[in-house]
Amino acid sequence: MNLHPLLTRRQALQRLACGFGYLALSGIAAQAAVRSPANPLAPRPGHLPARAKRVIFLFMGGGVSHLDSFDYKPVLYTHDGKMMDFLDQRSIAKTGAGSTQRVMKPLWDFKQRGQSGRWVSELFPHMAQHADDYCVIRSMHTEGVAHGPATLFLHTGSTNLIRPSMGSWVTYGLGSENENLPAFVSLSPTLANGGPRNYGSAFLPSVHQGTAIGRAGQRASEAGIRNVRNPLRTPAEQQRHFELVRALNEQQLRARPGDYELEAVASSYELAWRLQNHAPDALDISKESPATLKLYGIGEEPTDDYGRQCLMARRLAESGVRFIHVNYSDNTNNPAWDQHANMPKHKDHAVRVDKPVAGLLADLKARGLLEDTIVWWGSEFGRTPYAERNGTGRDHNPTGFTVLMAGGGFKPGFAYGETDEFGHFAIENKVHMHDLHATILHQLGLDHEKLTFRHDGRDFRLTDVHGHVVKDLLV
Repeated sequence: MNLHPLLTRRQALQRLACGFGYLALSGIAAQAAVRSPANPLAPRPGHLPARAKRVIFLFMGGGVSHLDSFDYKPVLYTHDGKMMDFLDQRSIAKTGAGSTQRVMKPLWDFKQRGQSGRWVSELFPHMAQHADDYCVIRSMHTEGVAHGPATLFLHTGSTNLIRPSMGSWVTYGLGSENENLPAFVSLSPTLANGGPRNYGSAFLPSVHQGTAIGRAGQRASEAGIRNVRNPLRTPAEQQRHFELVRALNEQQLRARPGDYELEAVASSYELAWRLQNHAPDALDISKESPATLKLYGIGEEPTDDYGRQCLMARRLAESGVRFIHVNYSDNTNNPAWDQHANMPKHKDHAVRVDKPVAGLLADLKARGLLEDTIVWWGSEFGRTPYAERNGTGRDHNPTGFTVLMAGGGFKPGFAYGETDEFGHFAIENKVHMHDLHATILHQLGLDHEKLTFRHDGRDFRLTDVHGHVVKDLLV
């Protein structure tokens, strides 16, 4: 109720009794705000009804050959060994024209799997058993023909500029489901082809940067959040130290309201304190049953390492981490799946990831987590239908490739889109990487056109000025 038809309560407090009442109220409100600072990672509603709460992105660095795994092309068998003309980005960039190359058939036989009859090669026998659980998008195309630009584009929506990663955009839009763990985690990230930019927050507030656990080339059994324990101080001493740091931060926050970088630093101290008690448990797989460990291939080679990553991903998802980035890569500019001259090497990598990925799908489904968890499996691009330089490998192919999407409202047992008869170009129901980003955000309840951040005088978004939601992929 207003004290005067032209005077609000706030104005009255400002003007009456020399404004002392207003000053007192302002002081109390400011102290309360500092004592209970707004958590920048507090859960927030999206723009739309959400079908999913979180994402587990299983990144296969280097370019899995879709033609040897999930995109069956009989014509490759018919023309195997023939020299034919191909028009592709690599040859155009080098010579301005196409090139003559030797057609190369798949190295592994295909069979129809599950009730849906999805074609899957013998390269992934365990994932083939879950053909009815995931959606196969066979018409992907993207930007960047080299690993660096294409990997950055996959993670950030840009081939060269410093842009926030997708996980950062998701946490910026939705916050976290658990205040005791990071909202965005990157398991065993690579230092190559974008490195930390693939899980960085760029110009978004620093609190949205991904937390790296382990690194490519390090055993997953040795991975953890660095310095989460302090062996030099007792818990009581650490408690007193933390209270002092928090008090100092509160003074600084009160003196510099609206300083996002300072708020992020203060929040990081708060989160680090909570991590000490919660992160070790979330990453500790020793409490899992022998049956669960076996499901992921843990305790046996060569699946132990990636199996641990996938099981940690499930535990983090279960604990409320919003975006979990699981890397299968290495620290070179020619990462794991990049078989230019040795296509049979694909088998070595497939054996390491096939059972763990299948185990993750089965485990999430059994726990009821697959319904509201998006599992995204894929690479930065695919590979060509011809043998590179008439050899035994395949070149990069960003113009047509395959990704798998499970859970979170994506149609299970469904195949969408087509490449041409050789599997070279996406031609039917094409899905650009911007479209896939927009669709994943949509399932999380975020409108990709509204999820923006103003920086340097313009509004930025993950999909830039592109992208559309592919509703045919959704239940």
